[in-house]
Amino acid sequence: MSEEQKKSENRSNPTTDEFRAFVKSGWAPRHTGSPERAEVAPYAATRRDAVSAQFPGDRLVVPAGGLKVRSNDTDYVFRPHSAFAHLTGFGSDQEPDAVLVLEPLPEGGHDAVLYFKPWGGRDSDEFFGDTRYGEFWVGGRPTLEDIEAEYGLTARSIDEFADAVAKDAGKVTVRVVRDADHDVTEQVEQGRAASSEKATDAAAVQSAAEADDELSRFLSTLRLVKDEWEIEQMRLAVAATQEGFEAVIAQLRDAVAKGRGERWVEGVFGLHARHQGNGVGYDSICAGGDHATTLHWIKNTGDLEDGEVLLLDAGVEVDSLFTADITRTLPVDGTFTEAQRTIYDAVYAAQQAAMEAIKPGVKFSEIHDTAIRVIAEFLHEWGLLPEGVSVEDTIDKEHGQYHRRWMVHGTSHHLGIDVHDCAQARRADYKDAELRAGMVLTVEPGLYFKADDELAPVEFRGTGVRIEDDILVTEDGYENLSSAMPRTADDVEAWIARITSR
Repeated sequence: MSEEQKKSENRSNPTTDEFRAFVKSGWAPRHTGSPERAEVAPYAATRRDAVSAQFPGDRLVVPAGGLKVRSNDTDYVFRPHSAFAHLTGFGSDQEPDAVLVLEPLPEGGHDAVLYFKPWGGRDSDEFFGDTRYGEFWVGGRPTLEDIEAEYGLTARSIDEFADAVAKDAGKVTVRVVRDADHDVTEQVEQGRAASSEKATDAAAVQSAAEADDELSRFLSTLRLVKDEWEIEQMRLAVAATQEGFEAVIAQLRDAVAKGRGERWVEGVFGLHARHQGNGVGYDSICAGGDHATTLHWIKNTGDLEDGEVLLLDAGVEVDSLFTADITRTLPVDGTFTEAQRTIYDAVYAAQQAAMEAIKPGVKFSEIHDTAIRVIAEFLHEWGLLPEGVSVEDTIDKEHGQYHRRWMVHGTSHHLGIDVHDCAQARRADYKDAELRAGMVLTVEPGLYFKADDELAPVEFRGTGVRIEDDILVTEDGYENLSSAMPRTADDVEAWIARITSR
């Protein structure tokens, strides 16, 4: 008996056959008709075609993943694996434990088969008796016919998956996205072991793992260039994120007055993210004062104080699971101090220079190089680089990079269905690759002067500034998807004044 079954048994009440029959009876028909074909369906099919062409004759297994325990018998809200979502079009309202299998066809190509746990019916024991999956407890699920109608996939019960994935074992190469679902990966590995006496040899196991990694890399790389549907989802995510930022600005005075203002900001943004989409695309960074100098400050336990800045790095994940990723540094009382403005203007200049470098054919790494040169020039002008170290010295990757004391992170990353999208792509396809129209990436330089940094000017200490926008590479340059959110110091102050005066 599994741990989950033991917990359920400990809580369950004894029932009789008569009671179970009573619970199953007297329900009105559930379905009123088949769903319409999803707008994303043809785009997902095109993506699957690209995968099929890359791995002819192979059986490809892409799990959605299962529920994950938060504590005891409480699960986290389910979110499917990104590769699965990308190839099916499934969003935030879909079910755990599904598996997409691209089954090779004799005539070439693949049949896309979705294995999942379909609606069990009100006359099943699951309906009332299963607290994790039963409709009475967690709501209804689609039928096989629903999935086929909405997404254009062949649908099968998950109960058929084990036999299907083991079919013709040893005659067909099976690849699986290993990190998506441990149980599914184990099933695939067991099938491999059963197909050959040598399948448990270290070399064979290594070869299988490398085949799996090759699939995962390709699925990650496939997301580098967005189709028109994906770009529209990014626009929706950015628009929703702007609304969340403006809701935060409207409540800045409350955030100061109530104490623990970082939590207040996190809650306000999270409210709008959850209302407009699936939720936040990543843990929001709501960093006031010296916390803004900690790059991944997600504790959000501090107060907000007038005279300090709030570094808000947050993004809404819309229902399709595409997320924005935007940062604005806001003076809490509405006006930058002279020192804050000096730092802010330097970061803005670096961001603007980096954005203007974006166009097809430019290397991804050049965005960072462009921003860092500007950052280094300001640090040199302020006398912060060690004596005798020039701008050229510090940006030379072989000689120290002293500027990284105050700007340690990269300037850009790909963005999409993951906040750090395409993360498994090879360096040659990512950092060393040329930009192409349809790519979406961030541009986010920053400067961070910790309160106890004795090499920084006193007036700079305790201030962190980052400005981040979401950029679409176009045929002849770029489009700033988040351009409606003010960026210059003057415009940010005017933005705050306009919203807080309503």
